[in-house]
Amino acid sequence: MQRIIAVLPSICALPVDFRPPHHYLSAMDAEDIDEKPGRRSLLDRLRGRGSDVTKPARTLRPLGMIVREAANYPVQLILAGIALLITAAVMSLAIPTALKLIVDRGFADAGDIGRWFRYLLMLVGVLGLGTALRFYFVSWLGERVVADIRRKVHDNLLRLSPSYFEENSPKEISSRMTADTAIIEQVVGTTLSVALRNIIMAILGTGFLFWLIPQLTLNLFIGIPLVIVPMAIFGSRLRKISRTSQDRVADVGAMVTEVLSGMKVVQAFNQERREHERFGEAVERTFAVAKRRILIRAAMTALLITLIFGAIVILLWRGATLVNSGVVTPGTIVTFIFVGVVVAGSFGALTEVFGDLLRGAGAASRLSELLDEKPGIAMPDRPEKLPEPPRGSLSFRNVTFRYPTRLETAALRDFSLEIEPGETVALVGPSGAGKSTVFQLAERFYDPQAGTIRLDGVPLPSADPAEIRKRIALVPQDGVLFSADARDNLRYGRWDASDEDIWEAARAANAERFLRELPDGLDTYLGESGTRLSGGQQQRIAIARALLRNAPILLLDEATSALDAESERLVQDALDRLMASRTTLVIAHRLATVRAADRIVVMDGGEIVEQGTHTQLTDAGGLYSRLASLQFASSEAA
Repeated sequence: MQRIIAVLPSICALPVDFRPPHHYLSAMDAEDIDEKPGRRSLLDRLRGRGSDVTKPARTLRPLGMIVREAANYPVQLILAGIALLITAAVMSLAIPTALKLIVDRGFADAGDIGRWFRYLLMLVGVLGLGTALRFYFVSWLGERVVADIRRKVHDNLLRLSPSYFEENSPKEISSRMTADTAIIEQVVGTTLSVALRNIIMAILGTGFLFWLIPQLTLNLFIGIPLVIVPMAIFGSRLRKISRTSQDRVADVGAMVTEVLSGMKVVQAFNQERREHERFGEAVERTFAVAKRRILIRAAMTALLITLIFGAIVILLWRGATLVNSGVVTPGTIVTFIFVGVVVAGSFGALTEVFGDLLRGAGAASRLSELLDEKPGIAMPDRPEKLPEPPRGSLSFRNVTFRYPTRLETAALRDFSLEIEPGETVALVGPSGAGKSTVFQLAERFYDPQAGTIRLDGVPLPSADPAEIRKRIALVPQDGVLFSADARDNLRYGRWDASDEDIWEAARAANAERFLRELPDGLDTYLGESGTRLSGGQQQRIAIARALLRNAPILLLDEATSALDAESERLVQDALDRLMASRTTLVIAHRLATVRAADRIVVMDGGEIVEQGTHTQLTDAGGLYSRLASLQFASSEAA
């Protein structure tokens, strides 16, 4: 009995994977908020997402995707598996056996006790090395699998047509690429490893316990559910309270963001006191929910500590009785209690990691949806080659088109338009007339429900979409720039362009002067979406990008909108050079910019209502004439 007492610190030392009650509580508090149907939580709005919180799956089947990706690295898998088996066997078999030898033989022969402790130290060293190797290879696999999945998802997203992103929020997709892959990284790098090791330890430990003391083992397995069941019941209640608590925290955050964003309005209307009171009420609601959560945690902690350590005390009591009666040796009972704690800890950890695995399965399922999504605009099996050299003709014949999200309204109705090579055609009309839709269809971002569109005589669905777009250069309404340096933004039109080509295009776009004045020239970082440049500078870079593209067809979408007079003059001069010898389609609300067009096509309600030159349409007295009289009259009044 004295030997048992002497090694009590060793018995009660918690194994590597044994986790005290507060670990489970913290994990439960960290659960993501579950979405209610039709409701977007404030927390998600703060994170800039839609209903994108990863919900647990009902089965583990979606994890097959992760297993398939990990199987691409068999060497690392085998090494991680070997390290896993070694650490599990050492923890559940070798170390307990060493404790038994120390108590039964080492304490009996004080002169030989060092031998058994050296044996135990060697096992500890093996455990440490095996754990380090397991951590390295498993973590490597987690990072590698996530990197591969992200690349595959991103590659597939680049193949999808714009209609997909019209129906699916890019913010939600972005969340899947970050939050869901982070969950998978945790699953591969931690959860799966912990689950497998605990399964192995539970199996080996259970067998070892039955080999040591079968009767006491049966008693132990009767007691394990008495610990797990209350933990599951309390845990379910705690998760609900935690979700409510995080909702309240999200309310507070949303309120802070809202007030700080509108601080000028708050102070202009002297509403500081009202906002102070409103914020105080939100904080108190958050505190009230937190108090309930704390109370449940406290009760759960007390119950679990009582059950766990009470079970250990009972085992010690029963063990001491068996030792005193001479049924078992002191070393056997010490080993039994140690392994019993390991087995109980393994079962407890499994109840937690199963929930993590379900969340990982949910994340894998959502990413699989992105991987399995097929592009709506795809290359035909046998694409028809476009004629060489390019002519630059574009034909719309009886085209009717409805956007996927607005099927009840036709954006174009029986639309027919023939654009000859080298011709400049301006599309004008009120907002919603269908002008931008013509551009979208010309680049084959969508296919019409009726009618045909031809590029150089070839129907667009018969050609490779990439080849179609190589023949078109776009200058959008807002010069879309990327978070990169000036060089990369300019050569986006032709990635293999040399610096000499870039400067030539910049010169033609009236962009050379301000580019040379940048701190690092072409190597200057332009900020997120080019925010370090003015609107006119951004637009001139977009024009230079289109010049580098050197495509036979040019699409100009409100290229001079929202610019001051000086910027508009510089941009228009650049556009005149860009349009030379190219087929050009121009969208413009400012009619003064389209007077020189070869033909002006007036659209309304998705249909062509009139077309001709500026003079012809002005004299006709139709929609164009009314628009022109309104604009020119207002400009003269100004």
